[in-house]
Amino acid sequence: MPGSPARGAAMGGGPRGLRKTWTELLAGRVKKQKYDPEREQKLKDSALKLLRYHQNMHDLLLEVEEPQCKRLRLSELIDSANASSDRSASFIRSAFRDQASRLGVPVGVLSAKVFARSVQQVCLEPSHPVLLSPEQSKKLSSLLVIARHLLAQNMFSRLTFCQELWKAQNSLLLEAMWRLHTHSVVSLQELLQSHPDSEAMAMWLFRNLRSLCEQIGASCPSPDTTEAMLSGLVQLLISRGFQGSSDPRRLVEPERLPQVATDVLQRMLAFSLDTLEADPQTTLDCQAVSGWIPIYSGYTCCGMVTEDSLKSFFSHTLTQILTHKPVLKVSDAIQMQKEWSFAKTHHLLTDLYCRVLATLGPEESVGRLQEVLEMQEVNWQHVLSCVSTLVVCFPEAQQLVKGWVASLMARAFESYHLDSMVTAFLIVRQATLEGPYVFPSYADWFKVLRCAPRPYMDPTYMSIFCVWLQPMFLSALCY
Repeated sequence: MPGSPARGAAMGGGPRGLRKTWTELLAGRVKKQKYDPEREQKLKDSALKLLRYHQNMHDLLLEVEEPQCKRLRLSELIDSANASSDRSASFIRSAFRDQASRLGVPVGVLSAKVFARSVQQVCLEPSHPVLLSPEQSKKLSSLLVIARHLLAQNMFSRLTFCQELWKAQNSLLLEAMWRLHTHSVVSLQELLQSHPDSEAMAMWLFRNLRSLCEQIGASCPSPDTTEAMLSGLVQLLISRGFQGSSDPRRLVEPERLPQVATDVLQRMLAFSLDTLEADPQTTLDCQAVSGWIPIYSGYTCCGMVTEDSLKSFFSHTLTQILTHKPVLKVSDAIQMQKEWSFAKTHHLLTDLYCRVLATLGPEESVGRLQEVLEMQEVNWQHVLSCVSTLVVCFPEAQQLVKGWVASLMARAFESYHLDSMVTAFLIVRQATLEGPYVFPSYADWFKVLRCAPRPYMDPTYMSIFCVWLQPMFLSALCY
């Protein structure tokens, strides 16, 4: 009641109605109390218990301290003195155990789900397509410290974490995934294997690799990070997509990951070839290609990929280049091949040829060219510009090309095989475009061919030969 004696006493009422402050009321009690360590510990335990039962674990992991806010934060625990780091980790572990017990779920599953949501939250509103901002990087570092503590205590499910993480794949930043790998929370292989949709996984990785290569091609501010990310991803894709026959992983690894790895590498190469065909100069796509081409180097995968896998990858790459969009006919090649000389080919494409040919070696490269031309439809621009690069940049290949042409001519006249003849003359014409210091002139080569004491060069065969040849070939022969 308004006029009750008890209320008046509490408010400091009296004849003059004076009121005392809470500080004044409690001052006497504080002075009389003695320090009691046991009581202090009980208060701390009670406070911790209250926090555990009423906190939101997701908010706890993501809170960022504001100047006016003095509540307990995970960032404060991680960034505080080293002496308190064990206590911080102990508190987080205890909080997860209590909440998992209340919910009736394994603590490893609970912690994995909470951390997956936390990583997703860190990646929201990115300032960059693939890289973390300094603020995002700091937040993620704090999360990684706690995740490793939980892993050390067997309180973190990697599989659950990966599965939960992919539920928001469109918001995930590639650098965040890379940091999870380098900090040994989950490996890139675990992340890729856990994705439920192979096609979506391949598209996500392809899109992010393109963005990453754009940054490398544009000379981004943090080249060490981007180049390490690209190198690590490429090593994983090659080692999984092109496993050697003796690799024990072929027997135990799911088929899905090798398919995804091969698909992503093929997409990146096809994208590069399409971009160079359009002859860009300053586009983002051109920057992406210039960032991607350097991965075709044995040094990129040195020590991390087996020799068998590396050879298989580069052989597959050369085949894809030679057979990419085979829309040009032989007649088109005859008319246009002067524009496909070494000097006129896009410098990034010749760089790609040089890297692939250098890794395979001239002998294996010529053998692969021969095999592809015999078995598949080819892109004549890529075939002939590759031949130009081969004879210009690898002098030891010149004799190999001459031997290859001689075998094609022998087959043409012995078996009346028109395709072999056309292929031989296209290759010779292309090689002669690079000048006499690289290959004999077209007329000199044909003189040698005619004078060769071989039965297939008698007049009967020559007349058949002239009927088969295209008009442009005939004009070149009438010297």
